[in-house]
Parts: sequence; structure tokens; C-alpha cells
Amino acid sequence: MALATIFANLHDANTALNPTLLSLFEFAFLKNTDMKPSMLSKLDQLAERLIEVSQLLNQEGVTNDMDNYRKLTREHAELEPLVALYQSYQGAQTDIDSAQEMLSDPEMKDFAQEEITAAKQRMEDLKNDLQRMLLPKDPNDERNILLEVRAGTGGDEAALFAGDLLRMYTRFAERNRWQIELMSESPAELGGYKEVIIRIAGLGAYSQLKFESGGHRVQRVPATETQGRIHTSACTVAVMPEADELADVVINNADLRIDTFRASGAGGQHINKTDSAVRLTHIPTGIVVECQDGRSQHQNKAQAMRVLATRIMDIQQREKQAKEAATRKSLIGSGDRSERIRTYNYPQGRMTDHRINLTLYKLDFIMDGDLQELTTALVAEHQAELLAALGDD
Repeated sequence: MALATIFANLHDANTALNPTLLSLFEFAFLKNTDMKPSMLSKLDQLAERLIEVSQLLNQEGVTNDMDNYRKLTREHAELEPLVALYQSYQGAQTDIDSAQEMLSDPEMKDFAQEEITAAKQRMEDLKNDLQRMLLPKDPNDERNILLEVRAGTGGDEAALFAGDLLRMYTRFAERNRWQIELMSESPAELGGYKEVIIRIAGLGAYSQLKFESGGHRVQRVPATETQGRIHTSACTVAVMPEADELADVVINNADLRIDTFRASGAGGQHINKTDSAVRLTHIPTGIVVECQDGRSQHQNKAQAMRVLATRIMDIQQREKQAKEAATRKSLIGSGDRSERIRTYNYPQGRMTDHRINLTLYKLDFIMDGDLQELTTALVAEHQAELLAALGDD
């Protein structure tokens, strides 16, 4: 429906809407803004939807279907901030119009010019905020995550680096007051890990760490190197939004092979005397998950099922992203595990993220979990990509 039609409908005697909402749409119709036509088109669509949701929520008996009622109230809550910004944008334009009428008065000219300048700046800021709110939201942003670190090329040094990366992420999680749970580990003989999986639970965990997936390379002198030569090793990091195995992924018992075995390593007498470790094999995908860090077979199986469901959902999402990338290549959102995304150079004390050409000379702080500057830059770059795509659509 075109904005002009919406505007006409608002004046229909049978349409009961808040006067503020009415003036908002009058403004959208009557005022000429400097936003791109594509942005205005999306605002038009959301404006139409807001009218529809408001009317649905005002219908008698809307609470009879509580699931639908919750969806509508959630959608209304998401649209309201956008409407509020648009209303502020309207107010700034009104201030400009009023000030322009005073320009002809010599005594008020300077004041009017200041008002116009300030209102234009507000409009520009509000326009940027509106554009950001129009960006498509990642439905997984507020999910907890499973973070997996695997040692790659480099032997013992790669395993030690995997341990360093694990500490970096756990320290970052602690700074954000997120909860950390060890899901699975395969320690290396000289320290570090061949593979380790942790669960990080906290608001916004995936939104801040989702760009960590990929190849991480380290350049440093190993402790075992007697001649002080710099070695290069690598690890792979995978950040996966945690799946709800009941809601997100359907796993048929017939597709599972479940093996139990005696846990190895530390764990006390009980863990060494019983077959408490669990290995799940998902036959259709070939995914194998082992968990042995819990105190019981039941606990290990539950953890393994969570990891399995998350890995299956991750495969499904990456297949979907691959299809989307055929038409638009995202610089940092591809999540390609084989892509080298970052280099940690210890002799120079620097970290370089190759996707956004960002180099920071504070490696000690970064390895201690000070990732905020890096994650903020990655999120900002991703938003810039989305804004560019939004303008092209």
C-alpha cells in the first residue's frame, strides 16, 4: 500500500488511531526528507504494519489466542521505538520550518539561524538512527553460544595457542559477567588443547562473538625453541548459536548411534570406574560428539545432545548463508572456517584482523580478554555493509 493511501485511510471515520500517530504519517506524506527512497519505502511498509498491529491489538477477544497475542505485542514493541524516532525527526523538521519564518525579522535572524543549524544536525543524527533500526536483525543475536577451538597446523605450539585463545575468550566472558561451562575437551600432552568446546551464556553473547569464527594465526617464538626462531601456528575457532534441540533441530533417535566408554584423565575414582563418557554419532551428517567431563552418563549425554543440535543447526545456517553469498558476498559475516581472519604477532605485540584491516598494538591486553574495541569495530563494519545493501535494494 502506498503512503498516500495509508494517509487517506487515517482520516477514515472508522479508523481509530492516536492523534500523535496520525500526525506522524501526515509528516511522512507532506515533508520532503533527505533519506534515500529505499529507506522511506521500508519505513512506509513498517508504518503500514504498525497500523495493522495496533488495530489487531485493539480487537475484542485478542487475548483468546495467547501465542498470537504475545507475537503481536512483541512486534508492536519492536516498532514503537522506530515510530518514536520518526516523530522526533518530524519535530526537527517543524523547528526548521518555524525558524525559517523568523529569518525575515532582523532581530530574530541570528537566533533563527542557530535553530535551523541545530535542527538540521538533529535530523541528520535521527536519520542515522532510523537507518540503523531498519537493518535486518539477526534472530540469533541474543542466544547463548557454543565456542569451539581446534588446534591446526603447528603441532604442540598450535595446541598451546588453542589454550591461549580459550583463556582470551573466557576472560572476555568474565568481563561481560557471562556464565562459562566446559562442554568437551581434548587436552594436549604438553599443555593446551587439541580441541575444546565451551558454552557461554549471557545476553548478547552471540552478537558480540559471532565474527570470531575462522582461522586464527599466531607468530611467536615457542618455549621449546632453543634458537629463538619465530614459528607460525594456527587454530580454528567456531562460534555457534546454541540450539534448542526441541524447537530448532529435529533429531530422530533412529539417526543416532550412542556409545559409552570409560572417561579418561582427571575426574576421581567414580569417573574412572564407570562407563560415564558418551559418544554420539549422527549418521545422516557424520557429526561425532564426545562428552566425558560430567559426573554421570546422563549428564554427559545431555551435554552431547546440546552440542550435536547446535552443530546441526550451524551446518543448516551456513548452507543458507552460502546460498545468500552467491548473490552478495559479506566481508565479515560469512563464517567460513577455512578463512584466515586474524594474526597475532607476539614479537611486534600486534593483532591484525585481515577482514577490516584493523591493527592494534596491545596484544597483551587482547590476550587477557580486552576484545571490546575489536568486537565493536567488527559490528560497526557489518552494520556499514548492511546499510550499503539496504540502500542498494
